[in-house]
Order: sequence, then C-alpha cells, then structure tokens
Amino acid sequence: MSTLATAAKHIRRSPYQAMAATTTMFVTFLLAGIFFLSAVASAFILQYFESKPQITVFFADKATREDADALAKTLESTGKTSSTKYVSKEDALVIYREQNKSDPLLLEMVTADILPASLEISAKEPKYLADLVPIIKAANGVEEVIYQKDVVDALIAWTNAIRLVGGVLTGLLAFNSILTIMTVVSMKIALKREEIDVLRLVGASRWYIRLPFILEGGLYGIGGALLSWVIITLLVLWARPVLLGFLGMIPPFGSILLSPAATPFILSSLGFLGGLLVTGFFLGSVGSLIALGRYLKF
Repeated sequence: MSTLATAAKHIRRSPYQAMAATTTMFVTFLLAGIFFLSAVASAFILQYFESKPQITVFFADKATREDADALAKTLESTGKTSSTKYVSKEDALVIYREQNKSDPLLLEMVTADILPASLEISAKEPKYLADLVPIIKAANGVEEVIYQKDVVDALIAWTNAIRLVGGVLTGLLAFNSILTIMTVVSMKIALKREEIDVLRLVGASRWYIRLPFILEGGLYGIGGALLSWVIITLLVLWARPVLLGFLGMIPPFGSILLSPAATPFILSSLGFLGGLLVTGFFLGSVGSLIALGRYLKF
C-alpha cells in the first residue's frame, strides 16, 4: 500500500479527530490569511501615498520662478527629498480645467491669473516631512504649505498595528495548530503501536513507518488551508464592489479587483492559494514530526 493511501486510511478510521485537526488549521489560516491580505493592502496604500507629492507649496503672486527654483535647490541639498515639481499658473489652470470639465460655469469664472503657482515635493521618508516644512516656510514668496503628514503617519501606525496584532495572533494560532496535530498523531501512534511493532519486526525502515504519519499531518494542514482560501475568496468576491470603490485608485488593486475572471485576479488568487497550501503542509508536518520524535524512539 502506498504512503498516501496509508495516510488516507488513518484519516478515514478516525474522522472526528481528523475533523478537529482540519478545523483548527482552517481557523488558523482563515485569520492569518485575512491579516496577511490586510497587511499587504495597507503596505500598498502607504506606498501609493508616499509616491504622491506629500507637500504642496503655494506661492504668493509676487513670487517668481527663481524663488521656486531656489527653494527646490535648498530642499534637494538636504538629501531628504525624492522629487520636486514646479507647477506654474498656466499648468494650474490646465489641471483645474481637467478636474472641473463637467461644470462649464466654474471654467468660465477662473483664469490663470487668480491661481497660485506651486511646488510639489515628495520626501524620501515620511519622517523627513517635519524637517522640510520649517525650511519651506522660511523661504521667500511662500504663501501656504499643505502637507499630508497626518495621513501618512496614520497609515504607518495602522500598518504597524496590523502587522503586530496579526503576527502575534497568527503565531499563537499556529502554535495551537501544531499542538492539535501533535495530539491527534500521538493518539494514532498509540492506537497503532502493535501494527508499528509488527512492521519493525518484518524489517520496515524507519521512514517507511514514519512517513504516513507525517503525510497525514500535512494533509490536515492542506485541508484547513484549502477551506480558508475558499472562504476568503468568497468574502473578497462578495465585498469586491466596496473594495473596488475604496482601493480602485491604487494600481495593483484596480487591476486585480476589476473582474474575478481577469488574469490578475486569477493569478493573485492562485498564488495566495499556493502559499497557504505550502504553509499548511509545513505546519501539519512539523506537528507530526514532533509527535513522532516524542513517541517513536527509533
């Protein structure tokens, strides 16, 4: 009989224990998967906002292009900026017209003369924003400074919290899953003690006896991971309109969530499934190996 068939027979002969082990793995991977996707989403959102201009400097009408260029050079000399972009009055009018093209009345009321020139600045890291703002406010011709420090700081705090809480909870659940697999496999070893002794007497190798138990633990992990992937996928499909409205502007999510039948969604889903299955098999196998190490001293 093959190793896989032997492992399947072990599972069939104790369905309630198998159900308990698989359910424990399912809960572990369901919560771990949700926290993982939340952390990835937060990281992409943070990256998106960090790639946008974080500081916008509006200049007074009396300010010249030379004032803006001097400020840009001063900021670049600090080594804390990743980019600076000057937006003239004419450029600001083009942007304004594009943003309000559906309202002709607003377009008639605005000309380039009443719009301020500006400088859009991106910092290399959010922590540099507080250092750049005083330099900007002290520059000639600056009328107003708008920056997204509060938004970026909130996203960083949110991302770190998800990673911390998700990591701790996932670690505890993974430990509990390993203990459950250990308990189930230990009971199987105890029930099959006589069969194991017979196999040893007829010359069966160490791994011939151990491998079905290891594979059995891995199958529990695969079963729990597969169920969790199905539930998470259904939840994502159910919440897709909300997620698309909230995350659609961010490039990775816009293409992934656009259609469940689209290639990006399928590839992302299959990649996520592959990661869950590999991790599930690993955790289940580790639990079995620990049980074998404790109860089979050969």
